[in-house]
Amino acid sequence: MYVATHNAIYSIAENGDDEPRQIYEDSKQQGQEREDNFQTLLSLPERQAVAVAMSDGNLHLISKHEVSTIQTGIQDPIASLLLIREEPLTLLIGTDEGAYVYRLVGEEGPAERVQTFDELECRKDWYTPWGGPPAVRTLAKTKDGFCYADIHVGSIMRSPDEGVSWEPVTPDLNKDVHQVATCPADDNQVFANTANGVYVSTDRGNSWINRIEGLPVRYGTAIAIDPADPNLMLATVQKGPRGGGAWFCRSDNGGATWTELNDQLTESTDRIRTGCIAFTSDGTAWAVIGKTLYIGKNQATDWSPFWTASEYDGDNPFQTLAA
Repeated sequence: MYVATHNAIYSIAENGDDEPRQIYEDSKQQGQEREDNFQTLLSLPERQAVAVAMSDGNLHLISKHEVSTIQTGIQDPIASLLLIREEPLTLLIGTDEGAYVYRLVGEEGPAERVQTFDELECRKDWYTPWGGPPAVRTLAKTKDGFCYADIHVGSIMRSPDEGVSWEPVTPDLNKDVHQVATCPADDNQVFANTANGVYVSTDRGNSWINRIEGLPVRYGTAIAIDPADPNLMLATVQKGPRGGGAWFCRSDNGGATWTELNDQLTESTDRIRTGCIAFTSDGTAWAVIGKTLYIGKNQATDWSPFWTASEYDGDNPFQTLAA
């Protein structure tokens, strides 16, 4: 597993047995006002490496032995990455400030914009609450090649062929989606956390069920699914888009009911961002809450602090996780 702080990237054993090991540091951040330089992370397990989208639109491929750069040619900020395959390296890349999808094949670049995604008729209805351009906030994939793109704001788009062609899922899903997820144990299930809580589809997005019983509030931000059990889920909710109080919740019945986990946290939190909870392949659960990285054991029932970020004067020293 990998975690990005405000100025470095660390590798962590999936089961949490070892201390975090720094594998990359952004020297430009030293002594300067911090920028969100690490846009998103993507684990490359076969290579034992991580792909990092940088604020300049390039990708860094980082392993314990080397760092290489892919010139994507993408001008818009990168919001999301999705691994299609590692050999040859094939990625889908989603952008902020316009909601475009690019396909990268190989490590030379540039990435090619997916025209079928541009041509979606529903694109004209995408928006953001503040009036800016929409974004492809997160991406997810099944083992058999279905891909899902979460549009903020504009519901979820679906591809049956690894991102070549696209269509919207059915309209009974809340349009304000903040994260989409899948589970390797069941290709038919799709999960979304939205401004109206968690939704679950058992038929690849053809229909949706709103799973909110036990959630203290409905405004959802992040969601994570145990890779071996689609019934075991983690989700975060908060009072609204600006936070005002956040809750960390668990379900072991596919979201039919939820229980709060905040009593196991050592600090209160105003908000929990998308991309800050995850399961690793062995079932260990992880969550960034405030300035602390927590580890969850025993099917995510037992939580404890794993690592506290170094001294930092901002609210979010951790940027994102990649399992």
